[in-house]
Amino acid sequence: LNATGFMHNRLRMIVASFLVKDLLLPYQSGELYFMQKLACGDLSANNGGWQWAASMGTDPKPLRIFNPSTQSGRYDTRAKFIRRWVPELAGVATDLLINSEKFPPLLRAQAGYPTAIVDHREQQQVFKQRYRDTKRADGPTQNL
Repeated sequence: LNATGFMHNRLRMIVASFLVKDLLLPYQSGELYFMQKLACGDLSANNGGWQWAASMGTDPKPLRIFNPSTQSGRYDTRAKFIRRWVPELAGVATDLLINSEKFPPLLRAQAGYPTAIVDHREQQQVFKQRYRDTKRADGPTQNL
């Protein structure tokens, strides 16, 4: 996005899910950043996409949480995208790149790549618990 002003929709969804449901940040910060960086930014499409990712739009699915490793393994099976945009990882084995849980901290450090800022599985549980707490505060709900 920063280099070209463009980002594939799949990656936009992954980034938005990570910002909102892993980092627990308000979707508006991502929405604003993308509008500032997109070469062809459309206010309504950008806003709708971020609301969708935050489960606040017309299709709310609060427990729709994108796992970055799963998405990478499904849509970038040879890690070509990762190698192109993260040159530090160009020499790292594909299976480590598409499944970050298999990528040991020592190898990350040797590649000059930082450790993860959050653990996706842990944050997924934190998000789900916050959602449950919010639903309890709002009244009766279905089992999650």
